Amino acid sequence: MKCDEIFAALAMLEKERGIPQDFMMDKIVQALSTAYKKDHPGVENVRVDVNETRKDLKMFVQKEVVEEVENPASQISLEDAKAISAIYDIGALVEFPVDTVEFGRIAAGNGKQIIIQGLHEAESGMVYDEYNSKTHEILTGVVHRIDPRTGNAAIRIGTGTEATDAVLTIGEQVKGETLTEGQRVKVYLVDVRRLSRGPQVVISRTHPGLVKRLFELEVPEIGDGTVEIRSIAREAGSRTKMAVWSNDPNVDPIGACVGPHGQRVNNIVNELHGEKIDIIKYSEAPEEYIAAALAPADVSDVWMADEGKACRVIVPDDQLSLAIGKEGQNARLAARLVGYKIDIKPESFRGSAEEAAEAAAETRE
Repeated sequence: MKCDEIFAALAMLEKERGIPQDFMMDKIVQALSTAYKKDHPGVENVRVDVNETRKDLKMFVQKEVVEEVENPASQISLEDAKAISAIYDIGALVEFPVDTVEFGRIAAGNGKQIIIQGLHEAESGMVYDEYNSKTHEILTGVVHRIDPRTGNAAIRIGTGTEATDAVLTIGEQVKGETLTEGQRVKVYLVDVRRLSRGPQVVISRTHPGLVKRLFELEVPEIGDGTVEIRSIAREAGSRTKMAVWSNDPNVDPIGACVGPHGQRVNNIVNELHGEKIDIIKYSEAPEEYIAAALAPADVSDVWMADEGKACRVIVPDDQLSLAIGKEGQNARLAARLVGYKIDIKPESFRGSAEEAAEAAAETRE
């Protein structure tokens, strides 16, 4: 059956949308086979022959050669097969061409639906592949709708056939930020999921990875690997602590991130609408790392627990509230940054603890 229109349509889709003709033709062949078997109960094997040079399609029903026929729609006796050709034997497949008129009816009834469905699948696959390769990257999107009931924002990411819609849920929005329709906004691509209705792009403005990627874009020393970001702890919209390390002893990792006159870190703070960022130097020594993580508070001493990842930190009495932070935020972020449970005590506690230990020793004597 001549199918010039189908081949022309597939060529146009490949040229305009980048969808391979082979992909679409496979979908058409699969759908035509399924449609024929649905119209002819008992038929098990159908083959569609595609001739790209002549731009035509032919359909054949395949019947297996058997000793005793149980299903005439999919089987043929050895005697009848031999009558067609002496080459056939038990287990061979004999092909019978489907009437051109009937094949044309099936193709006409399913062709448009097949192409639309195949087009949707192909574009979904292209969108998935495109964004799956950008997982954990920063993307720029445009807010095109905000749900007045939930506060969720629909974000349009990308352009053309690779564009897709993503939902920035209220839980992934920075507390205190106000998004408006038409606003351009940077988001962090957390994940891409395959769903029956198409790929779902999961985005966030609160993920620590957003801060990490912003610094990678802003600080050349991070981009070229001279400076490494070892850990990040974030409470979006309020404060972030970030530990950095330099592979070059001549490069100050904190200075590189701060930039001349604080320009680099200020650009990121502005992008995050005023979120405070503490940059500290990573250390392999837990005591040094923990003390640095509690900045801006001064630390007098760090006592590491004999077992487990826990410690007690001693700070000057006048630094206790600074070390703990408002509503415990500074201590909480420091603990998450270093991965240790931190118990903070003032200098006066150390004195009383030492006196208590001495008194206990005297009593035992």
